[in-house]
Amino acid sequence: MQDFLNFINKAKTQYHATYELSQILKSSGYTLINEDDDYNLKPNSKYYVIRNNSSILAFKTPNDINNTVLKIVASHTDSPTLKVKPNNMLTLSNYSSLNVEVYGGPIYSSFFDRPLSLAGRVFTNTKDGIKENLFDIDRDLLVIPNECIHFNRDVNSGKNYNPQIDLIPLLGVKDSKLDTIIANELNVKEEDILSYDLQVYNRFRGSVIGANKEYFMAPQIDNLESAYATLYGFLKSSDESSFNVWVAFDNEEVGSGTKQGAHSDFLSANLKRAFTSLNASNEAYYQAIAKGILVSCDNAHAVHPNDIGKTDSLNKVFMNEGIVIKHNANQAYTTDGLTAAIIKKIFKDNNIKYQDFTNRSDVRGGSTLGAISLQNVSIKSVDIGLAQLAMHSACETAGTKDLDTLVRGMQAFYDYKISGLVKGK
Repeated sequence: MQDFLNFINKAKTQYHATYELSQILKSSGYTLINEDDDYNLKPNSKYYVIRNNSSILAFKTPNDINNTVLKIVASHTDSPTLKVKPNNMLTLSNYSSLNVEVYGGPIYSSFFDRPLSLAGRVFTNTKDGIKENLFDIDRDLLVIPNECIHFNRDVNSGKNYNPQIDLIPLLGVKDSKLDTIIANELNVKEEDILSYDLQVYNRFRGSVIGANKEYFMAPQIDNLESAYATLYGFLKSSDESSFNVWVAFDNEEVGSGTKQGAHSDFLSANLKRAFTSLNASNEAYYQAIAKGILVSCDNAHAVHPNDIGKTDSLNKVFMNEGIVIKHNANQAYTTDGLTAAIIKKIFKDNNIKYQDFTNRSDVRGGSTLGAISLQNVSIKSVDIGLAQLAMHSACETAGTKDLDTLVRGMQAFYDYKISGLVKGK
């Protein structure tokens, strides 16, 4: 658990998460390949690819590319937050504040009255061209202050927050400038700052809590817990006959419709290039898909201790009670009877705890990247995750036992021989 909290501490944006995940792969013997180079792959070898420095894909090539099956696990690197606008300095009375916009669907109030800072990437002008800098102002920098109860006596009855007014972070006194801070941090001139992708992040980075240390709190549990645990399950696997793939996409929180999102060709193009590089037959790629399965891993909603009635009475899930298999009749989750049976068979045979989840029929749930990914790689799919509280809050809560369960569950998935598993028509 502490190793994961250390990871969360470093993975402050999708750019930082992708870098940290790439370092884990690199230290595990994986070779980086660039999409603008030729792919010269070998059997029984390990590779990873990065796109936009915010999505990352890794795979192990099989013994026989013409007789293999695709096993894919997908998660995502991004989390709901506030993003700094290009023209961002606001002078409000005697204050300098930052003009930001909402990214994804955060719980607005969770960002109030806590130390915040900025991280992401900054592009600077150099004599050799444009340089991309991974960037983090690693100190308490910002605050979004609540209005005192004396000015808003109804605040505890609920407030309708206006993101253009209420979510503006305070930077400092009048005439404070973000570009000056960035320039000092990077040791560059202000005029050499070309552009940036900067996000607000919660400075609190994780703690184990509970009477028996059964829970932990941290930012971005959704979905960095899934990305981290599935990666370690992938790394621990040893099946050399399957084409095992692990991928973490960016931009799931805003619909995945970007060049690095689940709706892009990041997965499909790299799979096709890999099969081509390994001299696969014309049919091998499609056969591997037909025999294969994708696991979409994104966290799930645990029963809330103060609002138990929001969950389906028969399909509710709890933290520390195992991997959640997610179902939805309208295919917000891709699980069907067949794929649920396959993943349950794998978990049962390896003593992995699991539980089933659906939303109440009168409560609209979320969706994830599984169904979006299938539009480019049409493969059997199942949606899973780990149960947590306060999803999309600036600080979320999950179970300390579940992380290891997901690692073991994904190792079992990657190592399981699924060819010929389903009998009958």
